[in-house]
Amino acid sequence: MSRCSFKFMGALLLAACAIAAQAETLKATLIAVQDDPRLERTRLERAYLGHPGGPLTDGVQVALDEAKFALQAANADVAVNNVTAANLEAARAAALAAEKSGAAALLTDLPADWTLAVADAVKLPVLNLSAASDRLREADCRPRLFHLIPSERMRSDAIAQLLASRKWSKVLLLAGPSPQDAARAATAQASIRRYGLQAVASKPFKLSADPRERDLANTLLLTAGANYDAVWVIDSDGEFARTLPYQTVLPRPVVGDAGLVALAWHAEFERYGAPQVSRRFAKAAKRPMVVQDWAAWAAGKALTAAAIAAPHGPNAAWTQALAKDAFDGSKGINLSFRPWDGQLRQPMLLSDGQGVVAMAPFDGLLHPTNVLDTLGADAPEKLCRATR
Repeated sequence: MSRCSFKFMGALLLAACAIAAQAETLKATLIAVQDDPRLERTRLERAYLGHPGGPLTDGVQVALDEAKFALQAANADVAVNNVTAANLEAARAAALAAEKSGAAALLTDLPADWTLAVADAVKLPVLNLSAASDRLREADCRPRLFHLIPSERMRSDAIAQLLASRKWSKVLLLAGPSPQDAARAATAQASIRRYGLQAVASKPFKLSADPRERDLANTLLLTAGANYDAVWVIDSDGEFARTLPYQTVLPRPVVGDAGLVALAWHAEFERYGAPQVSRRFAKAAKRPMVVQDWAAWAAGKALTAAAIAAPHGPNAAWTQALAKDAFDGSKGINLSFRPWDGQLRQPMLLSDGQGVVAMAPFDGLLHPTNVLDTLGADAPEKLCRATR
């Protein structure tokens, strides 16, 4: 055999080895609401704490850009497709189409009911980026549903921990008129009991153009007639809550949806590499990084960690890596999903809007296994009965 033949066969062998070594691409699809009312211009201009600041595709893309070198070194790849849905049925159809086209995971920026419809339609892991409803982690939990956004229970536990640590034990609770506010008020009451606080009164408020209901939005009337250490306001819309600080009868702190708010992220968080993350996001998206953006960024981090852990797939290996592997979320500790309800364990930031005042869990809290499980429903409560 000639030298040319040996060279040709060697080239073929190298090409074959290169093809064999090529990693599978971890494909994912992000499903968001079409013409999302949360992103309407006037709402974005108000910049309520805890509310979205823009499309979540920005956060995912920043995470993928950050991971390029690590993915290349591991001979791995991640690709995320973005689609929108106008209603629940469209979201379900988009999920089925993504599964049929080879997606290994879905990311959702959808209401709770839509998220459940997506999770029930496919056999893929679903990463929830924005639905904070506790029922998705409790009665309506699903085996392959993972939550990057903190639950309402985690937010209220963080606030209750703060109040307990400051010995502000007497709480005046003000709650809005929506069903979502009612559910969140019940969650706040559970956190108040969990941390030994006292709800001295619970009063409803309502913003209304009806003169007969004017008193329901009067902050002085609502905060009179009780002795309290703090006012806890629950306002999912955000319009009433922003008027409450410095308007109470007693000179007391406001917490909840105004004043001091429990968040997954704030752009002024200054520890654990967080400023660099926020700056990279702001440079790419031309806006500050808020809670939902961090959840999307963290989902991108989780996907890249899974791809690096199992560069050749298959989907089952990526699903296992998502469920089991921890990743760095720039919060000072590696983050992992709780096996009983799919919630991402994470510290919570307490912010007044200008910066981060404190972090929960607070020093002195004890837990048998992981102090992060003092935030949100713990395993012994058995509120999620899905088999994982």
